[in-house]
Amino acid sequence: MSSDVKQYLVVTGNYWAFTLTDGALRMLIVLHFYQLGYSPLTIASLFLFYEFFGIVTNLTGGWLGARLGLNKTMNIGLFLQIIALSMLLVPSAQLTVIWVMAAQAVSGIAKDLNKMSAKSAIKLLLPEEAQGALYKWVAILTGSKNALKGVGFFLGGLLLTLLGFQGAMAAMAGALALVWILSLVLLKKDLGKKSFKPKFTELLSKSASLNWLSAARFCLFASRDVWFVIALPIYLSTSAGWPQSAVGAFLACWVIGYGAMQAFTPALTRSSKKAPPAAGTALNWALVLGVMPWLIGLAMLFSGEPLWSLLLGLMLYGVVFAINSSLHSYLIVASANRDGVSLDVGFYYMANAAGRLVGTLLSGWAFQTYGLLACLWLSGLLLLGAVLCTWALQRHQKRLAAV
Repeated sequence: MSSDVKQYLVVTGNYWAFTLTDGALRMLIVLHFYQLGYSPLTIASLFLFYEFFGIVTNLTGGWLGARLGLNKTMNIGLFLQIIALSMLLVPSAQLTVIWVMAAQAVSGIAKDLNKMSAKSAIKLLLPEEAQGALYKWVAILTGSKNALKGVGFFLGGLLLTLLGFQGAMAAMAGALALVWILSLVLLKKDLGKKSFKPKFTELLSKSASLNWLSAARFCLFASRDVWFVIALPIYLSTSAGWPQSAVGAFLACWVIGYGAMQAFTPALTRSSKKAPPAAGTALNWALVLGVMPWLIGLAMLFSGEPLWSLLLGLMLYGVVFAINSSLHSYLIVASANRDGVSLDVGFYYMANAAGRLVGTLLSGWAFQTYGLLACLWLSGLLLLGAVLCTWALQRHQKRLAAV
């Protein structure tokens, strides 16, 4: 086994372990605080700092990765997640909104340092000409991560039932501490360190292609989280009357299937010449996704079986959204500058985090004020933005090719 493959396995294992705790923590907070009587909008606000500091971290984390090395930023992310979990070990009476938001801020920093490091590292572990292999490796990492996040949702509901909120935090913090120690020992030193020290002014992208792709990513993830993060689990728990364990299990299965589809995306999207995808492929799939929230909403209104319309629509939506997400993940890694790849990847995932922040807040507000259908209409509008940005990206790339 080559040293680069070994490093890929270390990076992937590190990322997997982190993702399990990240998914479990999100489900634990949504279910536990809804049990305590918090409103959907208040629960959404608990994730405000998580998403906000994800924006800041992706923007500055890419710069840190280029200066310090991706091994350091990945291990710092793991350590910060251990701190975030430990902060939530306090008695329930001390779990105030401000304290949980602070813990989520630390977790948001941790998650995006870890993700930015993992995605950037893949670019460096493959030769420049291996674009087909790069597409496959990115799809596998992204898909497996999301599948494990789904397992994390299920794990969160299970741990809440078996160990309680504080017991779940203690178990996850202990397990992640062992992973952190192994990562310190095994991860290659100075992975992804730039050959020269980048200036802080290099944080913002000067590439039109990267800017359009980042704008499309913002709209894409805002459109998902506006109905999936807060509105959907609470709707299933209240309007559908599902027990919390069933909500957690269903969302876990959805995310696991979503991750599996991401890993399978290269087989679906390659051209007859087996060339890696370009912006045109992303535009076609964005158009398909763009109509789906409208169709789900209309089916819920007129079918007479709104729950089954929602569940079936959610399955189909998950397949198409996974393909869109996987295409985006490949396009950013492929187009990133190899020397200081974390700068470009960090900027792109800053847009991703901003989309999740906007989607999460809109999810709590729209569901509490108008209900789930309003969240679906907002999702459709945001996907229109994703389509327009991807179309602009395709036009820009065609102009560059014609020069």
